[in-house]
Amino acid sequence: MKKYLIKFFCLTFALSLIFTVADAQKKRTATKRSNTTTKKTTKGKTKANIKAGGQVDSVAAVVAVPPAPRIDSLPITKVKKSLRPDEAVETKDIADRTPLAYEHLRVDDAVYRHKIWREIDTREKVNLPFRYSADENNGNQRFISILLKAIQDSAVTVFDPIDDRFTTPLTISEVAKHLGGGGDSVPHFNDKGLVDRIDWKSREINLDSIYKFEIKEEVIFDKESSRLFWRILGIAPVRNVYSTTGEYLGPAVVFWVYYPDMRPIFAKYQIYNGKNFGARMSWEELFETRMFSGRIIKSTMDNPSDNFISGIPGLKENGVFQLLEGERIKEKIFNYEQDLWSY
Repeated sequence: MKKYLIKFFCLTFALSLIFTVADAQKKRTATKRSNTTTKKTTKGKTKANIKAGGQVDSVAAVVAVPPAPRIDSLPITKVKKSLRPDEAVETKDIADRTPLAYEHLRVDDAVYRHKIWREIDTREKVNLPFRYSADENNGNQRFISILLKAIQDSAVTVFDPIDDRFTTPLTISEVAKHLGGGGDSVPHFNDKGLVDRIDWKSREINLDSIYKFEIKEEVIFDKESSRLFWRILGIAPVRNVYSTTGEYLGPAVVFWVYYPDMRPIFAKYQIYNGKNFGARMSWEELFETRMFSGRIIKSTMDNPSDNFISGIPGLKENGVFQLLEGERIKEKIFNYEQDLWSY
């Protein structure tokens, strides 16, 4: 009987020992799993904190600058046409005028040729018609307004001022940029003092600030007719360029137009005549009869370096000498023509 009791106690002790070990292993496994789950969750939270979305919440969003809008119009004043005759005489024929064709010049007869560049300053008294700013049925009468209206109406091709040989055409938008009309990006602030958008503000263009023009022409002596011809090739407005601090940087050509293309347009516009409005001539007649004043700023005469007079060594810093050099070129051309005659 004692043997059975001893066996029973031994078996009971063995079973309790087995259950204790098994329970201990279960607890260890549960602890490891819980630790593993906690680590994964912590890693997930850490990754979530590093995401870009979390940065956007803590840092103010950067507002993108919008692209500059395309400018498809030039700064031309819209002029309403008169609904009744504004003149006591009939002037409808002026709109139908066409310029006379040029006389043909043969290359073999052109025994003397030179190219001349002039600068017209409209502040001079003889050039005041260029600044006449009245409005008529055909638009504003400023000379720069006439050029811009022809460009806006696509009646003439305008060329880039990178050279004066009419090589690179410009669009209306590019002409507006060359005029200095572009614009600036202006930040807009909300109630909290943060930038919420970027606005585009266009710069205004004052057409009266363009008061100088360059003219490229060629002087030709034709031996068949024994005459000296002046043929204008191109016209370019000039504007003054300033830095952001207001420092004057110098003049800059805005664009070039081919003068023979502009002749039919110039024939339809009359110039200002302060003495007698009944004796007004067209802009085409003004240029052909050379009723303007301009100083010579460049020529092909004795100029192998193709420099402007202002860039010739010894003349750069002396404006009086530059004027005298232009007068010397003019006198040399005059003397050439006079020396061909015998009296």
